[in-house]
Amino acid sequence: MKLLTFSTLFPNEKQPGHGIFVETRLRELVASGQVSSRVVAPVPWFPSSHPRFGQYALYAGVPARERRHGLEIHHPRYVALPKVGMNVAPMLLAQGAKREIGRILDQGYDFDAIDAHYFYPDGVAAAMLGRYFKKPVVITARGSDVNLLPRYPLPRRMIQWAARQAKGIITVSNALKEGLVQLGVAPAAITPLRNGVDLEKFHPMNRDAVRAALGLRRFTLISVGHLVELKGHHLVIGALPRLPDTELLVAGSGPERARLEALARTLGVADRVRFLGAVPHAELAQYFNAADLMVLASSREGWANVLLESMACGTPVVASRVGGSPEVVAAPEAGILMGQYSSEGVAEAVQRLRERQPDRGAARRYAEGFSWDFTTRGQIDLFQKIIVEHAA
Repeated sequence: MKLLTFSTLFPNEKQPGHGIFVETRLRELVASGQVSSRVVAPVPWFPSSHPRFGQYALYAGVPARERRHGLEIHHPRYVALPKVGMNVAPMLLAQGAKREIGRILDQGYDFDAIDAHYFYPDGVAAAMLGRYFKKPVVITARGSDVNLLPRYPLPRRMIQWAARQAKGIITVSNALKEGLVQLGVAPAAITPLRNGVDLEKFHPMNRDAVRAALGLRRFTLISVGHLVELKGHHLVIGALPRLPDTELLVAGSGPERARLEALARTLGVADRVRFLGAVPHAELAQYFNAADLMVLASSREGWANVLLESMACGTPVVASRVGGSPEVVAAPEAGILMGQYSSEGVAEAVQRLRERQPDRGAARRYAEGFSWDFTTRGQIDLFQKIIVEHAA
């Protein structure tokens, strides 16, 4: 089967950690030997790569084409209108990608279906492109595209339209399936296929050696994710006054860093919080191994891969009871869900899990039940069915 994978959430030379979960699932699918794919990962157009333009300078520096892990990736430009562009984003995204997709077809790669990730604007744009190129479209819902964006009237209607146009819909959790059903999507049209975990990349290490190398001596928590409010890093920092013998590693970059650093100083815990900045995905394993517990205090989640990655390293987790997290943390050996969404809730859950003295080997064995095999097989079956029906 020949797929065209379409998503703005895909790593590139300038943003190697951007949308790593989309790339990982695709790599596993291609590794099956039953699927090939070209990737079209549009980036916003910007005229200058001068560092003073911050995030937009990164966009300007992304190459038009590149190869990652054997995948050919195309980065056509599209017009992005900051603050006012939400309602027209799907149209601009589709228009920006149309010529590049036409070029791919002209070069002989006549793909069978479009594999789109994230419902808005990507999935809506993919539905437009599917109609234009007369190709079936499968859209994967991943989180905020279902549990946040439909609160806005026009995106809601366009998501509903794209769901009707799609020949298949994948959700990374059952919770997201329920969210789409509430939007009026027929349950039979939705296939939940949860993400897996790379058990070779994330594995137990010599923990004493890793902790010594990082200079860790106290009970250690790690909070991983983009430094934005919805990831809940502020709640984990806020829990530290109630956890006096505990230190915290914060892995990630983002606009909230200065505010989080100020919060740590205000609470008198700055000496127990270490901001690691953006950590390459391949290096996260050593930090998971070094930590005693991983804490994910998000206010929204689709399917948080970091939970399974932490468990695969033998580190149990504390997670907020949102989105697909209860489906990930579904056994005592995996960790515990917070009783309330607050700093007090983080502290109480950490104390309860710590008292239990969780078995790191059991956490690893739990994660081993989440290989990519199930998800890869489910995708192959779904795409085969859709392609056959489209040909008929």
